[in-house]
Amino acid sequence: MRGRTALVTGSTSGIGLGIARSLAAAGARVAVTGLGDSGEIEAAVSAVRDAGAPEARYFPADLRDPAAITALVGVVRAWGSIDVLVNNAGMQHAAPLERMPPGKWDDILALNLSAAFHTMRLVLPGMAERGFGRVINVASVHGLVASVDKAPYVASKFGLVGLSKVAALEYASAGSRESGGVTVNCICPGWVETPLIEPQIEARRDGGSRDDGVRALLSEKQPSLRMTLPEEIGALATWLCRREAHNLTGASLPVDGGWTAQ
Repeated sequence: MRGRTALVTGSTSGIGLGIARSLAAAGARVAVTGLGDSGEIEAAVSAVRDAGAPEARYFPADLRDPAAITALVGVVRAWGSIDVLVNNAGMQHAAPLERMPPGKWDDILALNLSAAFHTMRLVLPGMAERGFGRVINVASVHGLVASVDKAPYVASKFGLVGLSKVAALEYASAGSRESGGVTVNCICPGWVETPLIEPQIEARRDGGSRDDGVRALLSEKQPSLRMTLPEEIGALATWLCRREAHNLTGASLPVDGGWTAQ
């Protein structure tokens, strides 16, 4: 990844930060964008630099806004050609369909799906011109199977999987084996160990250990009873950026401990 520039959305924490750090360790320059206060943002950028990025910089943007996305891509491209695009930013709100606030539907679809459309339409032509590009869309196991009370989230993630397949087909012939080609793939994680799910683990401990809480939580869906670490998702994303992965495109790769094998 030396000499490459990666834009990773939602990379101030969690899966996005794990991917950004893995790409940095492989030598990429990393554009970080996501939510957080000034301390959290600085800590994320520092973590990416410490992982090995020759350069790392934070770029703010409201990814629900197409104009803000256009401005973001323009600023990052002025810093360095975008060779790797990781669409990871996302949000969720759980409620039954009839009680889902329409504003939540609009926000979730805008961030989880439309933002990826806008970044891809702006970035993919340049990748094709250079003969190398990697788009990695972090979908979810919920881009492959549904769950109750998650209508906008599931709709957005199924849409992201379909959008990625279309883009993969349209750019499949760009570049060559030698240049690395242009690929578009989805990673579909199940349970990933991030701070956001700690309250759910705690709620299921029932007086036992944290591991007891994890097993109780995962037993509902994930047969492995083990969560994935953000850096493990990062390792997969980084492998997808290798030249040897030039013919792996249009795929949706579940990292779900057997969830979707059932």
